[in-house]
Amino acid sequence: MNTAARSVAPDRTDEGPEADSAQDAPDAQSRQEGPETPDGSGTPDGSGAAAGRRSRFGLLPRIVLAIALGILLGLVLPESIARVFTTFNSLFSGFLGFLIPLIIVGLVTPAIAELGHGAGKMLAATAGIAYLSTVLCGVFALTLSLLLLPRMLQGQSIASLENPEDSAIAPYVELDIPPVFDVMTALILAFCLGIGLTLVRRGALQESFEQLRTIVVRIIEAIIIPLLPLYIFGMFLGLTLNGQIWTVIGTFLTVILLVLAMTVVVLLAQYAVAGWAMGRNPLKMLWTMIPAYATALGTSSSAATIPVTTECAKRNGIPDAIADFVVPLCATIHLAGSTLKITTFAVAIMIVTGMPLTIGPLIGFVLMLGVVMIAAPGVPGGAIMAAAGVLSSILGFDEAAVGLMIAAYIAIDSFGTATNVTGDGAIAALMARLSKGRVSGDLRTPEHPQVQGV
Repeated sequence: MNTAARSVAPDRTDEGPEADSAQDAPDAQSRQEGPETPDGSGTPDGSGAAAGRRSRFGLLPRIVLAIALGILLGLVLPESIARVFTTFNSLFSGFLGFLIPLIIVGLVTPAIAELGHGAGKMLAATAGIAYLSTVLCGVFALTLSLLLLPRMLQGQSIASLENPEDSAIAPYVELDIPPVFDVMTALILAFCLGIGLTLVRRGALQESFEQLRTIVVRIIEAIIIPLLPLYIFGMFLGLTLNGQIWTVIGTFLTVILLVLAMTVVVLLAQYAVAGWAMGRNPLKMLWTMIPAYATALGTSSSAATIPVTTECAKRNGIPDAIADFVVPLCATIHLAGSTLKITTFAVAIMIVTGMPLTIGPLIGFVLMLGVVMIAAPGVPGGAIMAAAGVLSSILGFDEAAVGLMIAAYIAIDSFGTATNVTGDGAIAALMARLSKGRVSGDLRTPEHPQVQGV
């Protein structure tokens, strides 16, 4: 992901110290791009031939193959072999959880700094649009659920299911890798440092964060993206072996179909706005986001999908400075698909367990859920774990109902995540329209953006 690794030097033309620092921008950018490889390809990780091989069998077909093999081999592999992949997934998830705060600080901080004096408004506008999108999806899901689910689930009731994590295949080795700081700390730190850097003269601190961004992107390129298919394979292998996913899907098949239909409507609506903002065909823009959708579908992780989502957004014509800022930020604060799914399943569980449907608490739940989703980590199951407290405090879910909610949610977690990250591209398009000409960063659209492995 070379384009994400390169810094976009601030194009400050104001008189004063900023003008002097702008003269050093080309040198800083060349340092960020790294040395050219001996073969002259300019790619830091290998030859042009290797890149050609990767492009012929990119990330999307590898993910599809991993999903298919995970389901098929889950029917025949013994548990002793499956535990090897479960162990890998456990270690990979721990490393990903450790990396998430560093991804936020390493990508968001320099992106805010490069947006210059428009960063504060950009931050507020992006957060506001993300919250509005999340709440509107929740209200949409709540409205349809109250209208349709009482009839669709009429006469049905269900006993509490086990949390699928409790019945998962245990890994051989578990390693606790605590992050340096949590997600909310990383967000606040990135906001404060990024906005602070726009108020001072460009210097060593900003260059250090640009180098940190390069390091984070290199880690993502060299470790996260290449191992994603193996991680996806292990996830679907485990779900097939423990059988919990089939129980949940069989029980809530009607609700699942309703959720999938609503996610399609939501994405079409979001990209209708994005197409208007960019002056492009919304269906073509949505099709360009398919690699990000497929990656999130396999990983159930917004954080792991950040580099793919960013590149897809750039292919839709989103300027580098906007994409590098909006996508990592929205991966944490924009969970419209997860909110839609949580709201729908919450109503369904209230119906099948005989809980009363009261409009006031349900609306308060949706509004509060939009706030809670901001703090939800972009890892598999992170949204429902963050929402568990709201389910109990506002809707009155007991432990059995929360356990049922977790079981139903995690089993198809990936569809909500895929909707989240695909919607991030639409928000980036809207922000490109709103911020054009209003920030001091370089907002030129790259002609041929590329990311390795996509």
